[in-house]
Amino acid sequence: MNISTQELAADHTERFGQQGTSFSAPARVNLIGEHTDYTGGFVLPLAIGFETTATISPRTDRKAVLYSSNFDEQVEYELDAMPQKGRGHWSDYGMGVVWSLAKDDIKTSGFNLSVEGNVPLGSGLSSSASVEVAVAMALLSLAETEIPGEKIATLCRRAENDFVGAPSGIMDQFVITNAVAEKALLLDCRSLEFYLLPLRPDIRIVIANSMVKHSIAEGAYRDRREEVEAGQAVLSKMNPQIKLLRDATMDDLKQARGRMSDASYRRCRHIITENARVLEARSALFGGDMRKLGDLLFAAHISMRDDFEASAPEVDKLVDLARSLPGCIGSRITGGGFGGCTVNLVEAQYADNFAEQLKLRYKDAAGIEAEIYVCEAVDGAVARAKAGE
Repeated sequence: MNISTQELAADHTERFGQQGTSFSAPARVNLIGEHTDYTGGFVLPLAIGFETTATISPRTDRKAVLYSSNFDEQVEYELDAMPQKGRGHWSDYGMGVVWSLAKDDIKTSGFNLSVEGNVPLGSGLSSSASVEVAVAMALLSLAETEIPGEKIATLCRRAENDFVGAPSGIMDQFVITNAVAEKALLLDCRSLEFYLLPLRPDIRIVIANSMVKHSIAEGAYRDRREEVEAGQAVLSKMNPQIKLLRDATMDDLKQARGRMSDASYRRCRHIITENARVLEARSALFGGDMRKLGDLLFAAHISMRDDFEASAPEVDKLVDLARSLPGCIGSRITGGGFGGCTVNLVEAQYADNFAEQLKLRYKDAAGIEAEIYVCEAVDGAVARAKAGE
Protein backbone atom coordinates (compact mmCIF):
# COMPACT_ATOMS: atom_id res chain seq x y z
CA MET A 1 0.00 0.00 0.00
CA ASN A 2 3.04 2.27 0.18
CA ILE A 3 3.49 5.17 -2.23
CA SER A 4 6.86 5.51 -3.95
CA THR A 5 8.39 8.61 -2.38
CA GLN A 6 11.18 8.57 -4.97
CA GLU A 7 8.68 8.88 -7.80
CA LEU A 8 6.79 11.62 -5.97
CA ALA A 9 9.99 13.53 -5.30
CA ALA A 10 10.95 13.28 -8.97
CA ASP A 11 7.50 14.47 -10.06
CA HIS A 12 7.71 17.39 -7.62
CA THR A 13 11.11 18.40 -8.96
CA GLU A 14 9.85 18.24 -12.54
CA ARG A 15 6.75 20.29 -11.76
CA PHE A 16 8.31 22.99 -9.59
CA GLY A 17 11.93 23.01 -10.69
CA GLN A 18 13.43 22.24 -7.30
CA GLN A 19 13.78 19.27 -5.00
CA GLY A 20 11.39 18.83 -2.13
CA THR A 21 11.29 16.97 1.16
CA SER A 22 8.65 14.28 1.64
CA PHE A 23 6.59 13.34 4.70
CA SER A 24 4.01 10.59 4.99
CA ALA A 25 1.05 9.89 7.24
CA PRO A 26 -0.91 6.63 7.37
CA ALA A 27 -4.61 5.88 7.39
CA ARG A 28 -6.30 4.47 10.47
CA VAL A 29 -8.90 1.95 11.45
CA ASN A 30 -10.70 1.98 14.77
CA LEU A 31 -10.95 -1.41 16.43
CA ILE A 32 -13.63 -0.20 18.85
CA GLY A 33 -14.88 3.06 20.34
CA GLU A 34 -17.15 4.74 17.78
CA HIS A 35 -18.56 8.24 18.33
CA THR A 36 -16.98 8.38 21.78
CA ASP A 37 -14.14 10.77 21.02
CA TYR A 38 -16.08 14.04 20.85
CA THR A 39 -17.67 13.37 24.24
CA GLY A 40 -14.35 12.83 26.03
CA GLY A 41 -14.47 9.03 25.91
CA PHE A 42 -12.17 6.18 24.95
CA VAL A 43 -11.13 4.83 21.55
CA LEU A 44 -8.88 1.99 20.41
CA PRO A 45 -7.56 2.66 16.89
CA LEU A 46 -4.39 1.69 15.03
CA ALA A 47 -2.60 3.03 11.97
CA ILE A 48 -2.70 1.00 8.75
CA GLY A 49 -0.60 0.97 5.62
CA PHE A 50 -2.57 3.27 3.32
CA GLU A 51 -0.93 6.67 3.31
CA THR A 52 -0.71 10.25 2.14
CA THR A 53 2.63 11.73 1.13
CA ALA A 54 3.27 15.48 1.09
CA THR A 55 6.37 16.81 -0.65
CA ILE A 56 7.29 20.43 0.07
CA SER A 57 9.83 22.99 -1.17
CA PRO A 58 10.19 26.72 -0.37
CA ARG A 59 9.28 29.61 -2.62
CA THR A 60 10.77 33.10 -2.64
CA ASP A 61 7.36 34.79 -2.66
CA ARG A 62 4.33 34.59 -0.35
CA LYS A 63 2.32 32.10 -2.38
CA ALA A 64 1.12 28.66 -1.32
CA VAL A 65 0.95 26.45 -4.39
CA LEU A 66 -0.67 23.04 -3.92
CA TYR A 67 -0.83 20.20 -6.41
CA SER A 68 -2.86 17.01 -5.99
CA SER A 69 -1.89 14.11 -8.21
CA ASN A 70 -5.15 12.39 -7.25
CA PHE A 71 -7.22 15.24 -8.68
CA ASP A 72 -4.53 16.31 -11.20
CA GLU A 73 -5.11 19.93 -10.24
CA GLN A 74 -2.88 22.78 -9.07
CA VAL A 75 -4.17 25.75 -7.08
CA GLU A 76 -2.50 28.70 -5.42
CA TYR A 77 -3.27 31.04 -2.54
CA GLU A 78 -1.75 34.26 -1.24
CA LEU A 79 -0.52 33.67 2.31
CA ASP A 80 -1.07 37.34 3.12
CA ALA A 81 -4.76 37.04 2.13
CA MET A 82 -5.56 33.67 3.65
CA PRO A 83 -9.18 32.48 3.50
CA GLN A 84 -10.71 31.88 6.91
CA LYS A 85 -13.01 29.05 5.82
CA GLY A 86 -12.83 26.25 3.30
CA ARG A 87 -14.61 26.38 -0.04
CA GLY A 88 -15.56 22.74 -0.46
CA HIS A 89 -12.38 21.92 -2.38
CA TRP A 90 -9.68 19.28 -1.88
CA SER A 91 -7.17 22.02 -1.02
CA ASP A 92 -9.21 22.96 2.08
CA TYR A 93 -7.49 20.21 4.07
CA GLY A 94 -4.01 21.51 3.31
CA MET A 95 -4.85 25.18 3.63
CA GLY A 96 -6.79 24.48 6.80
CA VAL A 97 -3.55 23.24 8.34
CA VAL A 98 -1.74 26.41 7.19
CA TRP A 99 -4.53 28.44 8.81
CA SER A 100 -4.45 26.39 12.04
CA LEU A 101 -0.67 26.63 12.41
CA ALA A 102 -0.85 30.39 11.89
CA LYS A 103 -3.38 30.60 14.74
CA ASP A 104 -0.55 29.35 16.97
CA ASP A 105 1.96 31.77 15.41
CA ILE A 106 3.63 29.03 13.38
CA LYS A 107 4.02 30.73 10.03
CA THR A 108 5.80 29.57 6.92
CA SER A 109 7.31 31.19 3.88
CA GLY A 110 5.74 30.60 0.51
CA PHE A 111 5.84 26.97 -0.57
CA ASN A 112 5.15 24.44 -3.28
CA LEU A 113 3.37 21.34 -2.02
CA SER A 114 2.64 18.10 -3.87
CA VAL A 115 0.15 15.72 -2.28
CA GLU A 116 -0.69 12.15 -3.21
CA GLY A 117 -2.68 9.58 -1.26
CA ASN A 118 -4.04 6.09 -1.64
CA VAL A 119 -6.48 6.08 1.29
CA PRO A 120 -9.90 5.09 -0.12
CA LEU A 121 -12.13 8.17 -0.05
CA GLY A 122 -15.36 8.07 1.96
CA SER A 123 -14.53 4.66 3.41
CA GLY A 124 -14.16 5.60 7.07
CA LEU A 125 -10.36 5.16 7.07
CA SER A 126 -9.63 8.88 7.60
CA SER A 127 -8.33 10.07 4.28
CA SER A 128 -8.86 13.68 5.38
CA ALA A 129 -6.88 13.35 8.62
CA SER A 130 -4.11 11.55 6.74
CA VAL A 131 -3.80 14.54 4.39
CA GLU A 132 -3.87 17.02 7.27
CA VAL A 133 -1.15 15.28 9.27
CA ALA A 134 1.13 14.75 6.25
CA VAL A 135 0.78 18.42 5.33
CA ALA A 136 1.38 19.49 8.95
CA MET A 137 4.62 17.50 9.10
CA ALA A 138 5.77 19.12 5.86
CA LEU A 139 4.87 22.66 6.96
CA LEU A 140 6.51 22.24 10.37
CA SER A 141 9.69 21.12 8.65
CA LEU A 142 9.62 24.15 6.37
CA ALA A 143 9.07 26.41 9.41
CA GLU A 144 11.92 24.62 11.24
CA THR A 145 9.55 24.05 14.15
CA GLU A 146 9.15 20.97 16.35
CA ILE A 147 6.07 20.42 18.47
CA PRO A 148 4.82 17.32 20.30
CA GLY A 149 2.70 14.77 18.47
CA GLU A 150 -0.27 15.58 20.69
CA LYS A 151 -0.12 19.22 19.59
CA ILE A 152 0.15 18.29 15.92
CA ALA A 153 -3.02 16.26 16.30
CA THR A 154 -4.98 19.06 17.99
CA LEU A 155 -3.89 21.61 15.36
CA CYS A 156 -5.00 19.29 12.57
CA ARG A 157 -8.30 18.62 14.29
CA ARG A 158 -8.89 22.38 14.52
CA ALA A 159 -8.24 22.63 10.80
CA GLU A 160 -10.90 20.01 10.07
CA ASN A 161 -13.44 21.34 12.57
CA ASP A 162 -13.12 25.09 12.12
CA PHE A 163 -11.73 25.57 8.61
CA VAL A 164 -13.11 22.60 6.65
CA GLY A 165 -16.28 22.50 8.76
CA ALA A 166 -16.38 18.76 9.53
CA PRO A 167 -17.31 18.04 13.18
CA SER A 168 -14.81 15.26 13.83
CA GLY A 169 -13.30 14.30 17.18
CA ILE A 170 -9.61 14.03 18.00
CA MET A 171 -9.11 10.31 17.37
CA ASP A 172 -8.23 10.33 13.67
CA GLN A 173 -5.53 12.97 13.79
CA PHE A 174 -4.15 11.63 17.07
CA VAL A 175 -3.55 8.04 16.03
CA ILE A 176 -2.32 8.99 12.56
CA THR A 177 0.27 11.23 14.20
CA ASN A 178 1.28 9.08 17.18
CA ALA A 179 0.75 5.41 16.28
CA VAL A 180 3.45 2.77 16.70
CA ALA A 181 3.82 -0.35 14.57
CA GLU A 182 2.41 -3.63 15.94
CA LYS A 183 0.40 -1.75 18.59
CA ALA A 184 -3.12 -0.51 19.06
CA LEU A 185 -3.45 2.89 20.72
CA LEU A 186 -5.90 3.35 23.59
CA LEU A 187 -6.67 7.06 23.77
CA ASP A 188 -8.41 8.96 26.55
CA CYS A 189 -9.97 11.68 24.42
CA ARG A 190 -10.39 14.08 27.35
CA SER A 191 -6.89 14.02 28.83
CA LEU A 192 -5.14 12.88 25.59
CA GLU A 193 -3.27 10.29 27.63
CA PHE A 194 -2.62 7.22 25.54
CA TYR A 195 -1.41 3.68 26.01
CA LEU A 196 0.10 1.31 23.46
CA LEU A 197 -1.43 -2.15 23.62
CA PRO A 198 0.06 -5.32 22.08
CA LEU A 199 -1.51 -6.98 19.06
CA ARG A 200 -1.03 -10.72 18.84
CA PRO A 201 1.12 -11.78 15.85
CA ASP A 202 -1.29 -14.61 14.95
CA ILE A 203 -4.15 -12.15 14.32
CA ARG A 204 -4.79 -10.09 11.20
CA ILE A 205 -6.91 -6.98 10.75
CA VAL A 206 -9.04 -7.39 7.63
CA ILE A 207 -10.87 -4.31 6.38
CA ALA A 208 -13.82 -4.69 4.03
CA ASN A 209 -14.90 -1.63 2.07
CA SER A 210 -18.63 -1.86 1.35
CA MET A 211 -18.16 0.65 -1.49
CA VAL A 212 -21.10 2.61 -0.06
CA LYS A 213 -19.72 6.14 0.23
CA HIS A 214 -20.42 8.80 2.81
CA SER A 215 -19.25 12.27 3.73
CA ILE A 216 -19.07 13.06 7.44
CA ALA A 217 -18.97 16.81 6.75
CA GLU A 218 -22.74 16.88 6.17
CA GLY A 219 -26.06 15.26 6.84
CA ALA A 220 -26.56 12.32 9.15
CA TYR A 221 -23.26 12.50 11.04
CA ARG A 222 -24.01 16.06 12.06
CA ASP A 223 -27.54 15.09 13.12
CA ARG A 224 -26.27 12.28 15.34
CA ARG A 225 -23.74 14.54 16.98
CA GLU A 226 -26.41 17.14 17.73
CA GLU A 227 -28.61 14.44 19.27
CA VAL A 228 -25.70 13.29 21.44
CA GLU A 229 -24.94 16.83 22.58
CA ALA A 230 -28.60 17.46 23.41
CA GLY A 231 -28.65 14.37 25.63
CA GLN A 232 -25.34 15.31 27.20
CA ALA A 233 -26.74 18.76 28.05
CA VAL A 234 -29.71 17.18 29.84
CA LEU A 235 -27.41 14.95 31.89
CA SER A 236 -25.16 17.88 32.80
CA LYS A 237 -28.14 19.94 33.94
CA MET A 238 -29.36 17.09 36.16
CA ASN A 239 -25.90 16.41 37.57
CA PRO A 240 -23.23 19.15 37.30
CA GLN A 241 -20.55 16.49 37.91
CA ILE A 242 -21.29 15.18 34.42
CA LYS A 243 -19.19 17.50 32.30
CA LEU A 244 -19.10 15.17 29.29
CA LEU A 245 -21.05 12.06 28.40
CA ARG A 246 -17.98 10.04 29.34
CA ASP A 247 -18.78 10.89 33.01
CA ALA A 248 -22.29 9.42 32.86
CA THR A 249 -23.40 5.92 33.80
CA MET A 250 -26.36 3.96 32.49
CA ASP A 251 -28.14 4.68 35.78
CA ASP A 252 -27.68 8.42 35.14
CA LEU A 253 -29.06 8.03 31.64
CA LYS A 254 -32.09 6.04 32.76
CA GLN A 255 -32.95 8.72 35.32
CA ALA A 256 -32.79 11.39 32.60
CA ARG A 257 -34.72 9.45 29.98
CA GLY A 258 -37.96 11.38 30.38
CA ARG A 259 -36.19 14.70 29.82
CA MET A 260 -34.68 13.94 26.39
CA SER A 261 -35.87 12.66 23.05
CA ASP A 262 -35.86 8.94 22.38
CA ALA A 263 -33.21 9.54 19.72
CA SER A 264 -30.92 11.33 22.18
CA TYR A 265 -31.45 8.57 24.74
CA ARG A 266 -30.40 5.85 22.30
CA ARG A 267 -27.43 7.81 20.95
CA CYS A 268 -26.20 8.38 24.50
CA ARG A 269 -26.80 4.74 25.42
CA HIS A 270 -24.55 3.69 22.55
CA ILE A 271 -21.74 5.97 23.70
CA ILE A 272 -21.93 5.05 27.40
CA THR A 273 -21.91 1.32 26.63
CA GLU A 274 -19.26 1.78 23.95
CA ASN A 275 -16.88 3.41 26.44
CA ALA A 276 -17.33 0.36 28.65
CA ARG A 277 -16.61 -1.93 25.71
CA VAL A 278 -13.35 -0.10 24.94
CA LEU A 279 -12.10 -0.61 28.47
CA GLU A 280 -13.10 -4.28 28.33
CA ALA A 281 -11.22 -4.53 25.02
CA ARG A 282 -8.10 -3.20 26.73
CA SER A 283 -8.30 -6.01 29.28
CA ALA A 284 -8.89 -8.57 26.53
CA LEU A 285 -5.81 -7.42 24.59
CA PHE A 286 -3.59 -7.48 27.67
CA GLY A 287 -4.90 -10.93 28.53
CA GLY A 288 -4.65 -12.25 24.98
CA ASP A 289 -8.36 -13.10 25.05
CA MET A 290 -9.25 -12.70 21.38
CA ARG A 291 -12.61 -14.42 21.74
CA LYS A 292 -13.67 -11.79 24.28
CA LEU A 293 -12.41 -9.03 22.00
CA GLY A 294 -14.35 -10.49 19.09
CA ASP A 295 -17.57 -10.62 21.11
CA LEU A 296 -17.08 -6.95 21.98
CA LEU A 297 -16.75 -6.06 18.29
CA PHE A 298 -19.98 -7.84 17.42
CA ALA A 299 -21.76 -6.09 20.32
CA ALA A 300 -20.38 -2.73 19.19
CA HIS A 301 -21.79 -3.27 15.71
CA ILE A 302 -25.25 -4.04 17.07
CA SER A 303 -25.11 -0.85 19.14
CA MET A 304 -24.04 1.24 16.14
CA ARG A 305 -26.79 -0.33 14.04
CA ASP A 306 -29.67 -0.17 16.52
CA ASP A 307 -28.92 2.61 19.04
CA PHE A 308 -26.83 5.00 17.00
CA GLU A 309 -28.56 4.08 13.73
CA ALA A 310 -25.39 4.75 11.78
CA SER A 311 -24.95 1.54 9.83
CA ALA A 312 -26.17 0.64 6.34
CA PRO A 313 -27.74 -2.55 4.94
CA GLU A 314 -24.64 -3.35 2.92
CA VAL A 315 -22.39 -2.98 5.97
CA ASP A 316 -24.72 -5.16 8.05
CA LYS A 317 -24.49 -7.79 5.33
CA LEU A 318 -20.68 -7.71 5.48
CA VAL A 319 -20.75 -8.30 9.24
CA ASP A 320 -23.23 -11.16 8.92
CA LEU A 321 -21.17 -12.80 6.18
CA ALA A 322 -17.93 -12.37 8.13
CA ARG A 323 -19.42 -14.04 11.21
CA SER A 324 -20.11 -17.18 9.17
CA LEU A 325 -16.58 -17.57 7.76
CA PRO A 326 -13.81 -19.73 9.30
CA GLY A 327 -11.26 -17.81 11.34
CA CYS A 328 -13.48 -14.77 12.04
CA ILE A 329 -13.12 -13.63 15.65
CA GLY A 330 -15.13 -10.41 15.47
CA SER A 331 -16.52 -7.86 13.01
CA ARG A 332 -18.17 -4.44 13.12
CA ILE A 333 -18.68 -1.21 11.24
CA THR A 334 -15.80 1.22 11.65
CA GLY A 335 -15.61 4.94 11.00
CA GLY A 336 -18.32 7.60 11.18
CA GLY A 337 -20.93 5.26 9.76
CA PHE A 338 -23.59 5.41 7.03
CA GLY A 339 -21.51 3.16 4.78
CA GLY A 340 -17.78 2.72 4.59
CA CYS A 341 -15.87 -0.21 6.01
CA THR A 342 -16.03 -3.06 8.45
CA VAL A 343 -13.08 -4.08 10.59
CA ASN A 344 -12.62 -7.79 11.11
CA LEU A 345 -10.39 -9.68 13.53
CA VAL A 346 -9.26 -12.86 11.79
CA GLU A 347 -6.91 -15.69 12.68
CA ALA A 348 -3.80 -15.20 10.53
CA GLN A 349 -3.93 -18.69 8.99
CA TYR A 350 -7.41 -17.96 7.62
CA ALA A 351 -6.93 -14.31 6.62
CA ASP A 352 -6.37 -14.70 2.88
CA ASN A 353 -9.19 -17.19 2.43
CA PHE A 354 -11.44 -15.04 4.63
CA ALA A 355 -10.79 -12.03 2.40
CA GLU A 356 -11.46 -14.01 -0.77
CA GLN A 357 -14.66 -15.62 0.49
CA LEU A 358 -16.02 -12.41 1.96
CA LYS A 359 -15.56 -10.64 -1.36
CA LEU A 360 -17.28 -13.44 -3.30
CA ARG A 361 -20.21 -13.79 -0.92
CA TYR A 362 -20.77 -10.04 -0.68
CA LYS A 363 -20.86 -9.81 -4.48
CA ASP A 364 -23.47 -12.57 -4.58
CA ALA A 365 -25.56 -11.03 -1.78
CA ALA A 366 -25.34 -7.31 -2.57
CA GLY A 367 -24.22 -7.18 -6.19
CA ILE A 368 -21.28 -5.00 -5.20
CA GLU A 369 -17.56 -5.66 -5.68
CA ALA A 370 -16.07 -4.96 -2.25
CA GLU A 371 -12.46 -4.01 -1.71
CA ILE A 372 -10.83 -6.17 0.97
CA TYR A 373 -7.52 -5.31 2.66
CA VAL A 374 -5.48 -7.53 4.95
CA CYS A 375 -3.63 -5.08 7.20
CA GLU A 376 -1.04 -4.77 9.93
CA ALA A 377 -0.50 -1.97 12.43
CA VAL A 378 2.10 0.53 11.17
CA ASP A 379 3.94 3.60 12.47
CA GLY A 380 2.31 7.01 12.61
CA ALA A 381 3.68 10.20 11.08
CA VAL A 382 5.98 11.14 13.97
CA ALA A 383 7.66 7.73 14.10
CA ARG A 384 8.00 7.76 10.31
CA ALA A 385 9.66 11.18 10.33
CA LYS A 386 12.11 10.08 13.02
CA ALA A 387 12.98 7.03 10.93
CA GLY A 388 13.47 9.17 7.85
CA GLU A 389 10.52 7.65 6.03
